[in-house]
Amino acid sequence: MTATTADPTTSESRTPRQVWQRVRGLLLAALVLVVAGVAFAAVRSGGQHGRLDPRSGDPYGSLAAAELLRDRGVSVDVVTTLDEAAGATGPDTTLLVTGPNMLTAHQQQRLHAATAGSTGRTVLIAPEGSSVARLVPGVRQEARGPVTARPPRCELPAARTAGTTDMGGVLYSTDAHEAIGCYPDDELASLLVLPGRGNGDTVLLGSPDILHNDRLDQQGNASLGLQLLGSRTHLVWYLPSLDDPSAAENGSGSRNTGDDRGAGGESEFIGLIPSGWLWGTLQLALAAVLAALWRARRFGPLVTERLPVAIRASESTEGRARLYRKADARDRASATLRSATRTRISPLLGVSPRDADSPAVLLPALTARLGNTGSELSSLLFGPAPTDDAALVLLTDQLDALEREVRTS
Repeated sequence: MTATTADPTTSESRTPRQVWQRVRGLLLAALVLVVAGVAFAAVRSGGQHGRLDPRSGDPYGSLAAAELLRDRGVSVDVVTTLDEAAGATGPDTTLLVTGPNMLTAHQQQRLHAATAGSTGRTVLIAPEGSSVARLVPGVRQEARGPVTARPPRCELPAARTAGTTDMGGVLYSTDAHEAIGCYPDDELASLLVLPGRGNGDTVLLGSPDILHNDRLDQQGNASLGLQLLGSRTHLVWYLPSLDDPSAAENGSGSRNTGDDRGAGGESEFIGLIPSGWLWGTLQLALAAVLAALWRARRFGPLVTERLPVAIRASESTEGRARLYRKADARDRASATLRSATRTRISPLLGVSPRDADSPAVLLPALTARLGNTGSELSSLLFGPAPTDDAALVLLTDQLDALEREVRTS
């Protein structure tokens, strides 16, 4: 009868406990990511959309301003395409453009053409650079200033009623005599009103802060914002979108490559990235750090391990010699031979092992023992490397002879 034996356990076999110890860190990291994602989704849900969005209740949203306007009988409609915004202009309409710098050059030209002949009001939030020249010809961006509490210092009724407000940001100048500049910084206006056809006008706001939820109740921000946006019975709140089909067209009817986007668009690129992507990137970075810590090498005390086979010393010596020969390393081979000889003969000469490699100590003791000249012994034990294999063999024979002579003397 033949007995059945189980396969021996090797170092490659892992027990369930070892497997669990290896994967528990990864599972914990995955669990943290899932919990963080669910919590983030719960926090971000519930009417939060983005900056200056009238549906957003977060600090930089504008839900509070939109609700106050509705309470005063102003209808508020949100649009995200240029066609909807251009088609909504009229004498009883205020068109608010929250991100004019996001528009391409062709979109800005179309928007100007649609609003130039309108008898309604157009409010542009902080247009910059070349966007200003396209949207409001004759107006120039001169500088930027800090957003802080400023007095109106102008004759605009809405500004005089609101009084001090949080203004600043983009600063404008114009040669139009009928324009009204308010809340100046070094004689440059952060609120500029340019009359248009009939009762129509165009308003440039250098900063959107007065419309943010977290600043609406400060200074005269609410008064100024409601007067600027509530002068008509209908407010069209235009939130430019990268998904707008008109963004893919230029004046010739071909698709736009994105090179004609307003100069201010590049400076606001980070602001265009949804916050969810930023948080997702942070979570992925955290997961990468946790995985690196989990997989990192943990240096501990040395552990002895029995070799699977016993190797004879002669085989190790022969293998090392073959490596030296293959590399043509006669210098390394001769240095090893000389060092081994010096180590073996130094106790016989009464020389400490730590002084075996010192010619000043070893050679006088060897000369006194054998009576040979110091130059011959120095060349033999500390000389240059052999130039060929024959010289290396000769050196080996001479070292063996020297060691035998020391032992017998």
